[in-house]
Amino acid sequence: MQNIYLGSDHAGFEYKQKLIQLLREHEQDLGLSQIIDLGPETLTPDDDYPEYAFRVAEQVANAPAALGILICGNGQGVCLAANKVVGSRAVSAFSPLMAASTRTDDHANILCLPARFLSWAQIQEIVTTWLKAQPNPEIRHLRRLALVKKYETNRPRL
Repeated sequence: MQNIYLGSDHAGFEYKQKLIQLLREHEQDLGLSQIIDLGPETLTPDDDYPEYAFRVAEQVANAPAALGILICGNGQGVCLAANKVVGSRAVSAFSPLMAASTRTDDHANILCLPARFLSWAQIQEIVTTWLKAQPNPEIRHLRRLALVKKYETNRPRL
């Protein structure tokens, strides 16, 4: 059982609300212990996606078993912002197959979705596929993750 943190900007707000309901309905099937909405609480047309991306990424990075889902207009802004947090492995996925491979091969811990480019049916399928996929423990995947972590923690600051 794992916690899942959700956030969005104004473009992803409606899908985030629907997704929270979907996840609550399938909480047990998806192995979720808590579904935590980190904002926004209301639709605010001039909000800024980095605020919510940082909130989700900080929570996920500080809890190894936690996952996150972020939604903005194109899925890329929240992904860029979330990946500024050390320990965040945020990815954007546009298909169930892509989503599954980001979990199995790359051990992604945050899924970023484009509200303006996917239908609700597509988002449902991508999210459930991503949540059901499990990280592959093969040495090659773990070795690659270790290289990323080493760079992330030891790179020189200019």
